[in-house]
Amino acid sequence: MAAVWIGHATVLIRMGGQTILTDPVLSSRVGLSLGIATGGPLRLVAPALGLNQLPPIDVILLSHAHYDHLDRPTLARLPKSAQVITAGHTRDLVQDLGFSRVTELEWGQSHGVGGVMIRACEVRHWGARTFVDQQRHACGYVLEADGRRVLFGGDSAFGRHFQQIGGVDLAVLGIGAYNPWIMGHANPEQAWQMADDVRADFVLPMHHSTFRLSHEPTGEPIGRLQEAAGRGADRIIIREVGQSWSLN
Repeated sequence: MAAVWIGHATVLIRMGGQTILTDPVLSSRVGLSLGIATGGPLRLVAPALGLNQLPPIDVILLSHAHYDHLDRPTLARLPKSAQVITAGHTRDLVQDLGFSRVTELEWGQSHGVGGVMIRACEVRHWGARTFVDQQRHACGYVLEADGRRVLFGGDSAFGRHFQQIGGVDLAVLGIGAYNPWIMGHANPEQAWQMADDVRADFVLPMHHSTFRLSHEPTGEPIGRLQEAAGRGADRIIIREVGQSWSLN
């Protein structure tokens, strides 16, 4: 099992013989398309891997429809042979991009791809892409293969909803965009508590340092997470974009 943090919520995960890409966003900006340009936050750190550097992708996981997680320009350039798994009521944002297999999952539903079982799990977030499409859903995912378990938490405010998942080898959790958006994103201390709720052996913090989406200083989330972890800081496996990790 291995992982690379490409940036923001984009993580490359290898397990069960499958290569999985979460919330792929490789664009220089995220936001509403304005025809020849995109209106939205500018990327602060380049993606660790470009599109031509990615290995063959078996699975694309989409947690919800917000522009910094479901980036149509990036998806349009990814291999169409990949299986796309997305949250409920978001298929329409992907189905015209050429993918042959797009599966929506609601909380508790599962779908197997090769040797990996993928189950959608509860989060404290919402999926609306605009002011009018309130029907869209948001979720996280639990990945299981070869006796290993990974939680990709997507976006989530604090709650004890991950307790029911049980133990995981790796928890991939967002730690940024909490000021003032604490109702939709956990702060670092809350993210650490949620990692403890799933008894995560290792923690990969994401959703920080890549785009300026909120008011906290760019370097604050990872610093606060390390302080919250205390003596358990060695469980934090990746701190900077481009770092990788593997577990034999």
